[in-house]
Amino acid sequence: MLKLHAIALSALLVSGGAGGAMAQDLPFPFNLFSGQPSSQPAQAQPASLSPNVMGDARPTKTLVDDPTGAPKGAITVDTQSKYLYLSLGDGKALRYGVGVGREGFGWTGHVHVARRAEWPDWTPPDVMLKRRPDLPHYMAGGIGNPLGARALYLFNAQGDTGFRIHGTNEPDTIGQAVSSGCIRMLNVDVEDLYDRVKVGTQVNVI
Repeated sequence: MLKLHAIALSALLVSGGAGGAMAQDLPFPFNLFSGQPSSQPAQAQPASLSPNVMGDARPTKTLVDDPTGAPKGAITVDTQSKYLYLSLGDGKALRYGVGVGREGFGWTGHVHVARRAEWPDWTPPDVMLKRRPDLPHYMAGGIGNPLGARALYLFNAQGDTGFRIHGTNEPDTIGQAVSSGCIRMLNVDVEDLYDRVKVGTQVNVI
């Protein structure tokens, strides 16, 4: 297994912001990241979900020896191996498969979870709408929303990075570098992670 101990420890000492390209050039609704979160409440979802979105995707969550060296409760995203680790302490971690930024859209840095949302709404920022007038100005949370079942909003010392850890309605993209910088997870996996983390959780993207 790839050893991330030294890298993760150094990332914990970094206080600078995450950087990355913010352009969106792919057809809607593929590879979108959230804009400013909506203040509208999340809508209740039906008990029976589309099998193409939820039912056919097996959870990737696995209990493993923690290769990160991060403290208990911290999240480490290894963009090379396309795994997200939640450190549990005592040398163990939960590992999830993720999708990461495609070439030219990757980033690394030390951030934290500033907001959590269930079935989040999506509002494209103005700069995206100018470039992509075909995008909706607002999309309510739901199965068709590119943010999926849950979203963790990532901030640094300068504020909102624009990047999220979120679910996806495209489960076949997990394990690939296809996004515009957000970390995407299977809906079943992001729901599990969401229940385990709080606002303030430290996130190291390496």
